[in-house]
Amino acid sequence: MQKIKSLMARQGLKSPQESMADLSPVENLRIPSKEELRELREQPIDPQAEQEIIDSIEEVYFSNDSFDMVQHELEKLPPELNLQELEEYRDKLKRQQAAVSKKVADLILEKQPAYVKELERVTALQTNLQLAAVICTNARRQLSVAKEGFTEASLGLLANQRRRQLLTGLLKSLRTIKTLQRTDVRLSEMLEEEDYPGAIQLCLECQKAASTFKHYSCISELNSKLQDTLEQIEEQLDVALSKTCKHFDVSHYTKVQLAYTLLGKTQTAMDQLHMHFTQAIHNTVFQVVLGYVELCAGNADTKFQKMQYKDLCTHITLDSYIPCLTDLCKALWEVMLSYHRTMQWHEEHDKQETPTPDEAAAAQSGELVVDRSYVKKKLEHGLTRIWQDVQLKVKAYILGTDMSNFKYDDFIVVLDVISRLMQVGEEFCGSKSEVLQESIKRQSVNYFKNYHRARLEELRMFLENETWELCPVKSNFNIAQLHEFKFMGQCRSPSVSPSRQAVSSTSPSQEELSLFQQFLQEGNPFEMHIEHKEEETEDVLASNGYESDELEKSVYQDYDSDSDVPEELKQDFVDEQTGDVPLKSVSRETIRSKKRSDYNLNKTNAPILTNTTLNVIRLVGKYMQMMNILKPIAFDVIHCVSQLFDYYLYAVYTFFGRNDMYESSGLGLISSRLRTTLNRIQESLIDMEALGENAGVHGPTEDRKEKVPSPHLSQLVVLTNSETLYGLAQRVVATESLVFLAEQFESLQSHLDTMMPAAKKPFLQQFYSQTVSTASELRKPIYWIVAAKAIDYEQMLLMMAGVKWDIREIMSQHNVYVDVLLKEFEQFNQRLSDVSRHVRIPLPVSNVLWEHCIRLANRTLVEGYANVKKCSNEGRALMQLDFQQFLMKLEKLTDLRPIPDKEFVETYIKAYYLTENDMEQFIKNHREYSMKQLANLVNVCLGSHINKKARQKLLAAIDDIDRPKR
Repeated sequence: MQKIKSLMARQGLKSPQESMADLSPVENLRIPSKEELRELREQPIDPQAEQEIIDSIEEVYFSNDSFDMVQHELEKLPPELNLQELEEYRDKLKRQQAAVSKKVADLILEKQPAYVKELERVTALQTNLQLAAVICTNARRQLSVAKEGFTEASLGLLANQRRRQLLTGLLKSLRTIKTLQRTDVRLSEMLEEEDYPGAIQLCLECQKAASTFKHYSCISELNSKLQDTLEQIEEQLDVALSKTCKHFDVSHYTKVQLAYTLLGKTQTAMDQLHMHFTQAIHNTVFQVVLGYVELCAGNADTKFQKMQYKDLCTHITLDSYIPCLTDLCKALWEVMLSYHRTMQWHEEHDKQETPTPDEAAAAQSGELVVDRSYVKKKLEHGLTRIWQDVQLKVKAYILGTDMSNFKYDDFIVVLDVISRLMQVGEEFCGSKSEVLQESIKRQSVNYFKNYHRARLEELRMFLENETWELCPVKSNFNIAQLHEFKFMGQCRSPSVSPSRQAVSSTSPSQEELSLFQQFLQEGNPFEMHIEHKEEETEDVLASNGYESDELEKSVYQDYDSDSDVPEELKQDFVDEQTGDVPLKSVSRETIRSKKRSDYNLNKTNAPILTNTTLNVIRLVGKYMQMMNILKPIAFDVIHCVSQLFDYYLYAVYTFFGRNDMYESSGLGLISSRLRTTLNRIQESLIDMEALGENAGVHGPTEDRKEKVPSPHLSQLVVLTNSETLYGLAQRVVATESLVFLAEQFESLQSHLDTMMPAAKKPFLQQFYSQTVSTASELRKPIYWIVAAKAIDYEQMLLMMAGVKWDIREIMSQHNVYVDVLLKEFEQFNQRLSDVSRHVRIPLPVSNVLWEHCIRLANRTLVEGYANVKKCSNEGRALMQLDFQQFLMKLEKLTDLRPIPDKEFVETYIKAYYLTENDMEQFIKNHREYSMKQLANLVNVCLGSHINKKARQKLLAAIDDIDRPKR
């Protein structure tokens, strides 16, 4: 059927019949003629049978148009042809063809009306299309007329005008673009000029303009370049910000802050600033220390560059330690000063800016307040952080070197610098600098322990080489003249460091100013110290130098030549004491002044002291200087100061006052307080084991490290010569120098008290009450030995024993022993005068000497009277006559009043006249007499007029009194 339809389409508008006739025979389908069709229609065929015939047609006939049915049938023929079979097969094919033709014809006839109707519609459509073509042709012609008459003339003008406007705008844009491209050069110039706010302002304006022209491809590139430039400006701005950490410049910092404000990064700037300060501190200290380490190393080795700062500090040499520390502090001061000035800038800047009233500005000012608040808190918080960094860096430097072998003056310089740094810290952020205090305390305790140990050993060496000759000093000598004590006169409060005192003493008006106010614009607080030390040395040399007097020079030279101190020792002493001459000269005027009662003769009232005393005083001054600068070790220092005094006192006692024979005299020469003090010193300070033979073999144990061997008196000091009153000159110099030392300690008590921690003040009070105040008590035992040997008391006892006391008549002439005793006293007086030509004997000393001699003489008289076997009333009257004669002549020799123990003798003599009952009471009341002396009174004096029973009773009473003493 499909084939039939396609054939019909090819034939155009023809009737079905015509179409049927035009079918090509090539199609291998013969169309039946009309007769045949009629015949076929007329033949009554069963539709079912017809359908069966059609179904029996092979499928291949329905395949496609190119099928060659003839070829197909021929190929099907068998090899041997049978006519009958062929004819039967041909009839079958005819039947099949007839059935198909009939079916086709039926279908054509069935669709004929619909085909006709559709053909009519096609014809009508063709007519409508021809009409549309005519309408289109007319419209095109009219449009062509309109184009020529209207569009090309009027609208062309408008288009040209619009194009002109676009080109004008484009030209303007191009000019802007050209300007934008040139700004890069200007930005570079502004950055070189450090005009950061202007550069940022320009860059932001360019970015704003570039965003307007971002549709141009060249501008999109420029925009990214501007962004890169802005980032570059930020980097340079960060570098510029870091420069303010070391050298703050107001105009420079103002530019940088304004630039960050334009960027809207005020808070970021503050964060960056603190990072830069931290970095600046690290870089600064590292470079300073590295410079000194490389300088001292002396080679080009760069291994130090890679070291950690803490390790680098351990390579600092002793010689470069102080210069490096000073430079370190100077550099850190610059950083802290920059931070201080930064804070000042922000404070002043906040005061100057006032908020504007309009709403837009109000919102902006709200942000400004937030920024200011953040900046203020950050800056305040940064104070502590920066100071902590400074402390840690300096701590690493301090602890990197063992200072125990430093010279004293060098160590004082270190303490002074650190003290000044702590003062800076207190003014910087109110910090107590615990880190610095702890580190310097560790070094100080370590240093001071070694230093004090060496000084004690040195003091022992001095004492053992001391000949106890008078050290000539000016009559107005005062410890304040020694440069070790100058700090006391310069400081108002003990907390001020020596270098600060130098500033305050030279310019009082600056006292109330803080260091940051004094050195805000120029100068450095760590430069003052060296200048101060130089001036101080000059002052000391001036006060210690010779006066222009040949006599005084000779006095000094005589003293120096007579001294037994070896040259090496003198050199050590001078080196240790920073080259100061420890001796002071006596002026001519003071030599001429005299005071008879003081045994001065040609001496002044200048203090009596020795070279060693001066050394101890200097040491005390140095110790106090250290304590003044570093309060945390104040107690350790004061304890060591007390040991210096203790050792000196113990040495003087050991050399001149220790004598068991005279100590047991019963006169109470050494008080219990002095005895306790001496025992304490011996137990706590004196290394008694060092006296043994094997002491050098065994090293000092932990217990003995703090102790010093007992000193030995120099062999050049002779104490056995009666002509010199048994070394009285040396004894006077030693004892009075100790008293002088005690007086100096007394004058320093209030200053030491302010230094001492409250918890340790009882120690200081006890030291003064039990040790310093006992110094003058040593006069008694020391001068007692001289008094005991100066007068021959034994000879007097022998002479008294030869006197007859049981005489019967009253004598008008005293006994010879009185004259001999007085002669002894005159000789003693002369020897005192001789001694005083070399050493001034102060009034208290001469009084003690006379008192001792007179007491011993009086007690010898009583002892002589107690040895009498027989005595009469006349004999007792002779005793009184002798004693009165002795007193009368004695009072001419001495100014001492009243005469010591006068009543002791008179009372004993008068006891002869007492009755039995009075004698019993006398025995109970007068225990100062020995049992032998009291017994002699009972036996000899009362024996003549009391009975034996009464005598036994009195002797028993004497025995009862004496019993508790046993």
